[in-house]
Amino acid sequence: MDKTQIKELGDELYEALSNRTTLAPLTDRFPDITIDDAYYISLQMLECRLRAGEKVIGKKIGVTSKAVQNMLGVFQPDFGYLTDKMVYGSEMPISKHLVQPKAEGEIAFRLKKDLIGPGISNADVIAATECVMPCFEVVDSRIENWNIKIQDTVADNASCGLFVMNEDAAVDPRDIDLATCGMVVTKNGKTLSLGAGAAALGSPVNCVAWLANTLGRFDIPLKAGEIILSGSLVPLEAVEPGDEMTVSIGGMGSCSVTFS
Repeated sequence: MDKTQIKELGDELYEALSNRTTLAPLTDRFPDITIDDAYYISLQMLECRLRAGEKVIGKKIGVTSKAVQNMLGVFQPDFGYLTDKMVYGSEMPISKHLVQPKAEGEIAFRLKKDLIGPGISNADVIAATECVMPCFEVVDSRIENWNIKIQDTVADNASCGLFVMNEDAAVDPRDIDLATCGMVVTKNGKTLSLGAGAAALGSPVNCVAWLANTLGRFDIPLKAGEIILSGSLVPLEAVEPGDEMTVSIGGMGSCSVTFS
């Protein structure tokens, strides 16, 4: 795919994001699109956001659990960029910003040191992490009906939407077993799903190490102070204004959000 096509598709995705519209799958329109093409498209989309005044505050890993992979039909992880316009408090205005939102409970990492791959180990991740905290990421897709292949979601900044973290529930990662910690997600007062840290590539720590090593091949660091969303431990759940959800993680506490 040439640079002109990459720019046009990145701009098109940004316009869909801004206008809350959807596009036909890129993989239908361009059957030969590669994952590398898709990442270049996502960088063009990000460049549009930066020109509009947004700032990168972290990165996310997507499609890490079997539950999510099976729901989306995408069977390998991907990554995207988080900006300051994506993070909200306990009320999240999805009706103003998202078009087909789905919530997922996960664990967010805040880094205190840079992680620069390749060669990053799980011990390196723990040493570089200031704290971990419960989080809801509300993913969204600018691809109509979530009809995506890996190239579609990669191009669409890993289907980034919005997220919320409970920083009051932050703990030192050394004080919790991130592979075995349990997760309970409720929606409108009823238990919706159960998960555990091992659902995300065996451990959320594995996810962050994968991200650092994957980005390291392109000379992109995970930076001190950044937020890293490590991937869902439970199936995605479609949400709409008026819904309330809580994610509780053993040894860590909970995070709640009301959608408007």
